[in-house]
Amino acid sequence: MPPADLSRLLDVLRENVAGVFLGKPEVIRYAVLALLADGHLLLEDVPGVGKTLLAKAIARSLNCKFSRIQFTPDLLPGDLIGTGVFRQNTGTFEFVPGPVFAQVIVADEINRATPRTQSALLEAMSERQVTTDGVTRQLGPPFLVLATQNPYEFEGTYPLPESQLDRFLMKVKIGYPDREAERRILTQHRVGEPVDKLQHVLNPPEIVALQLAVRNVTVEPPVADYILELVEATRVHPDVALGVSTRAALAFYRAVQANALLSGRRHVIPDDVKQLAGPVLAHRVLTKGYDASGRSNADAVVADIVAKTRVPV
Repeated sequence: MPPADLSRLLDVLRENVAGVFLGKPEVIRYAVLALLADGHLLLEDVPGVGKTLLAKAIARSLNCKFSRIQFTPDLLPGDLIGTGVFRQNTGTFEFVPGPVFAQVIVADEINRATPRTQSALLEAMSERQVTTDGVTRQLGPPFLVLATQNPYEFEGTYPLPESQLDRFLMKVKIGYPDREAERRILTQHRVGEPVDKLQHVLNPPEIVALQLAVRNVTVEPPVADYILELVEATRVHPDVALGVSTRAALAFYRAVQANALLSGRRHVIPDDVKQLAGPVLAHRVLTKGYDASGRSNADAVVADIVAKTRVPV
């Protein structure tokens, strides 16, 4: 597919989502990046800022099989991946697929489910397949999980451990909209929910073509070394207890390729790397310190690493 056609498809997708998710173009960009890089996105913020709205807008913009899963403490792994049902007329068990057998999944409030149920979803995210009763069933392509969680409510929640956070390509905070965007939101919602009227603009073959194009984006050796220097710096920084893994380095590499393609380029530049260091690496870093609110200061540590690492010319 010619570069101009790729760029046009991506612009149409972002404009479609921006029609209902107002005032946050950078957050939309991250969601599209996760799709392009064949990864998953964790949206973390307070209730009511549009986490689920963004996820639904992305899902409705893609002509893919879609499912929304509300995570609760009583949700079981079988409720996600499916289970065998005994059919009396045949005397056999028949597998009934669960909601994970979709191409775009909204995992709402993922930290409300028990670790056992979280693991069932995260295994599917990592392997792109589900194995039950000795039978392996493939998921996708494409296969995109958009998960949400509230970072400030801890009653009845089960926070994702670092090893499971590593399955998410990026973790992004949305934040409050500015006054003008919030005014438009009020006006737009007077006559109903705009996302319910959203039309799809991309088909699965087009999404797969875009994901393949990402893998052909050139990363010159100096830029690849820059990625590795940032990764290595997370492992030796004095404020870090546990740095990022090799899986994180691979995710970082693919994300910057996607960022270049989304910017209309077939090659990665250092700015692609600097822009994505925080969203890709911060949630994978286990720090020794905390910020003023008592939360991990990983964002500040990664920003410090980026500021102190030499940028290739």
